[in-house]
Amino acid sequence: QVQLMESGGGLVQPGGSLRLSCAAAGSIFKINAMGWYRQAPGKQRELVAEITSGGSTNYADSVKGRFTISRDNAKNTVYLQMNSLKPEDTAVYYCRFDTWIKPYWGQGTQVTVSS
Repeated sequence: QVQLMESGGGLVQPGGSLRLSCAAAGSIFKINAMGWYRQAPGKQRELVAEITSGGSTNYADSVKGRFTISRDNAKNTVYLQMNSLKPEDTAVYYCRFDTWIKPYWGQGTQVTVSS
């Protein structure tokens, strides 16, 4: 069974940076896209950033210019570099690998931005 293992979350002060990683363990179907989502308390899960198989990227307006998504296809790994973090970025962040058959989700990693 495919597992997506996330790491890199934690507590950071406003203006700080974090780098999230998500790696697939085990065999996985061809990946169409990789993405990062987040869910804050009392809110719906929302798309933060996505990178397609062709390398194009999409970002939520709230993170444009601050977050960067990247990937290492050979390692089946996706990254999210988060800079200039704000308290409103506080959420549980989930990675997702989209395949032709179905999506795979990570377990989530907590990101807390607070002074």
